[in-house]
Amino acid sequence: MQTVSTLLDQNWYERYKAISHLNIRSSIYDVTNRCNLRCKGCFFFSSDEHKAAAEEEDVKQWEAFVEKEQARGVNLAILIGGEPTLYLDRVEAFYKRLPTYCATNGLIKVPRDRFPDMMVGISLWGDEEDERLLRGKDAFAVSSRHYAGDPYTYYLYTITSRQLGRTERVIRRIADVGLKVHMQLLSNDEGVDGFSWTPEQLAEIRAEMDAMLDRYPETVISCRYYHEVITTGRMLGRPFSWEECPSVTEPMDRRDPQPKRLIRFIRWAADLKTMHRCCTSATRDCRTCKDGAAHMSWVMVNKRAHMQSAKDLQNWIEVYEMFAKLYRFIPW
Repeated sequence: MQTVSTLLDQNWYERYKAISHLNIRSSIYDVTNRCNLRCKGCFFFSSDEHKAAAEEEDVKQWEAFVEKEQARGVNLAILIGGEPTLYLDRVEAFYKRLPTYCATNGLIKVPRDRFPDMMVGISLWGDEEDERLLRGKDAFAVSSRHYAGDPYTYYLYTITSRQLGRTERVIRRIADVGLKVHMQLLSNDEGVDGFSWTPEQLAEIRAEMDAMLDRYPETVISCRYYHEVITTGRMLGRPFSWEECPSVTEPMDRRDPQPKRLIRFIRWAADLKTMHRCCTSATRDCRTCKDGAAHMSWVMVNKRAHMQSAKDLQNWIEVYEMFAKLYRFIPW
């Protein structure tokens, strides 16, 4: 029988030990239904999830809710929206009680005197041209001024098919303002013309992502195996699908047989009562999903399947390390 210790040399075994105790238990929370942008391709609005439930406005109710989430075993709160920074008192209800990650478009600066070490992930949808087309403005121009050099901030670069051959300029700009970057791919939920992926483009962007990792190792938080999984939609020969997705809200998960999944994961609406189906939206076809966190989690929950060889297990370790870095469980 293959074991971790028999598959890994001393260096890799030490890396494994550094993550094996983390026991990350995450859930996702819609802080608000409102946003100060309306991006084409945003699953939250394209799926009408912003209409699913009214917002809870009483901050005391948010505080009580977060304490219940603590008791439920959650040790990572992932805050999305809408735009969470529109309601910093709700964000603070999480931050004071749980390790917290805030996803933002970066137009409103998180005050570091109030949230000194909260992880902030800034959405970025390409270069100036694509950001203006998809988001209505060059959000990077604003967010990079707000967060330059911030050690608890990185860009989540959602690469579109139009970015082929243009990613290096974007990543160099991020490096120049002293920030990190993680890459995922646009799922194009609203079918914006010219932004869907072909198999040939996915192969090309995989090579480009690998090249960016090699050229900017101090800036890019990623690994080659993640690039393979997200561009092919396959892991160990298995296709990503509804039957495989690990990020389905636990009380709503009626799949049989049950796949490996995130324990206690729930995606909550802003009324603190309504649950969404999964980490993205109920209207998305899982076969076309390019969500980075979902694919990372897919790898992470399937450790045993990656114990067929030393290389497979090393791939698993690198993905787990990447996830842990992005949510600040281990340092960059």
